[in-house]
Amino acid sequence: MASLALIDYGSGNVHSAARALSEAARTSERAVSLTLTADPDVIAKADRIVLPGVGHFGDCRRAVDERTGLLEAMEEAVHRRGVPFLGICVGMQLLADFGLEDGEHRGFGWIHGQVEPMRAAPSVRIPHMGWNTLELQRPHTVMDGLSRDAHAYFVHSFVFSPEDESVIIAASEHGYPFAAAITKDTVFGTQFHPEKSQAVGLKILANFLSWAP
Repeated sequence: MASLALIDYGSGNVHSAARALSEAARTSERAVSLTLTADPDVIAKADRIVLPGVGHFGDCRRAVDERTGLLEAMEEAVHRRGVPFLGICVGMQLLADFGLEDGEHRGFGWIHGQVEPMRAAPSVRIPHMGWNTLELQRPHTVMDGLSRDAHAYFVHSFVFSPEDESVIIAASEHGYPFAAAITKDTVFGTQFHPEKSQAVGLKILANFLSWAP
């Protein structure tokens, strides 16, 4: 049975994510042992890792740093053992080099780029909140089986702007196009909330549970 570490660091909707991941495992018949944890030993040995995130970039980064050994454990698993990793919302944004929400804050630097405020326009409300279409940019296992008009649920005011646009797997639009899903090596991130995106989100989570990069 594969072990899944859902990181509980005080900055994510972990219980909603846990329910969705458990349902995705059940419907896809994946044998998964899910643990809510911030224990570095558990995370370093996990077969898969999910990092949720809700709130401000800087607050989430501080929450990671306050848990001794947490970032090092994730890096041990992801960069040394090649464990599949999913970052959700601010969990995706933390993959950047830095974020510009309430000042400049360091990210993990796993996917080069920055997190910047969404550009305002007269017809655009910020924060971007609600359902929006996912426009697939290229095939990827985590996005397999989605229809052309697949919609996901977003809640955010900042977006990930990568140095290399080839990391963008799916885009969405809110006044202008932005990265909705990104990937590099064994790391995948979604700006939207799959745990709130009903059937589309469950399909994406099930795909992540079977992804073998």
